[in-house]
Amino acid sequence: MANPVNAIGLMSGTSMDAIDVAWMVTDGERQAEVHGFESFPYSPAQREMLTEAMKLAAGLTDRTARPGKLAQIEHDLTRWHADAVDSFREKHRITDSDDSIIGFHGQTVLHRPESGLTVQLGDGQLLAKLTGLRVVADMRANDMAHGGQGAPLAPAYHAALAHKVPEQPVAFVNIGGVGNVTFVDENGGLLAFDTGPGNALMDDWCFGHTGKPVDIDGALARSGKADDHALARMRAHAFFHEPPPKSLDRGSFTLDDVQGLKGADGSATLAWFTAHSIADAATWSNQPPKYWVICGGGRKNRFLMESLASLVDAPVVPAEAIGVDGDAIEAEAWAYLAVRCLRGLPLTWPTTTGVREPVSGGVVFEAA
Repeated sequence: MANPVNAIGLMSGTSMDAIDVAWMVTDGERQAEVHGFESFPYSPAQREMLTEAMKLAAGLTDRTARPGKLAQIEHDLTRWHADAVDSFREKHRITDSDDSIIGFHGQTVLHRPESGLTVQLGDGQLLAKLTGLRVVADMRANDMAHGGQGAPLAPAYHAALAHKVPEQPVAFVNIGGVGNVTFVDENGGLLAFDTGPGNALMDDWCFGHTGKPVDIDGALARSGKADDHALARMRAHAFFHEPPPKSLDRGSFTLDDVQGLKGADGSATLAWFTAHSIADAATWSNQPPKYWVICGGGRKNRFLMESLASLVDAPVVPAEAIGVDGDAIEAEAWAYLAVRCLRGLPLTWPTTTGVREPVSGGVVFEAA
């Protein structure tokens, strides 16, 4: 058995709300002891910069290109992550050790799997220099180089958590900017893919109509009525008819179908859209899940959780119900995956990303 490693996971992903930092000691397989988690919210100015970065990245065809202001935004973003690591290590009194490592996701600003293109802002070498720790970054590229879609990557960690669930098969659903699901069958087999828009459309609509970045508890949606015609148009999107594995960009879906609706009605329609897209994902699984474990910010939207529960024939619970922090799981996954990268263990499989064969990945940047 390999020795466990002190690992820090950094996740900002497709959402633009915070930098999540998780600390675990793990061997990248069965051992995964979580020791701490903290979220560092982006300021309004930082969110504005990341929104600008997504616009600047929209025309990229080279994943390494950083034209114009994009290079400066990447530099600043890396420093924000380094500051978060420093604050976290000081608060949790994490001491340096030779085997310590950071799993660095960066900020996704473009994801076009059909073109073999994914772009995450974040300078792994600079982060290693600023923190004095080894960094594993760019974990999606090798999967895409071998025919995969580069997402989702969390299923390896979901498989490690499946023993915590009282009944299997189980579905782990992360509702972030984009929704994704991992089905873990009774034999530990994996099927994973993106399900639909997650929180992205709901958040954008809420901000546009209330000035608030999130519909807290789904209160706005609960006060409205879903528009059946708009919902039917959105559910007819070609993505839902494509067999998995499949993945999305945050901008793959738009608000066009709900334009003209009242604020509350549009919010209700979008919440039901996310709920249906998650529930419908089970049609691709050979073993219907006996348990749905919900992670990410979407689990805090009570209207969304109730809507999903009404559409599936199994318990729908937040991650906390199985002893897992639903806010931390993505950052924990990146810490776990970093160690798998070091050990050359697979991060992805044909049934999770469409890669031709199981592959590892990531680029290791040594501390200065």
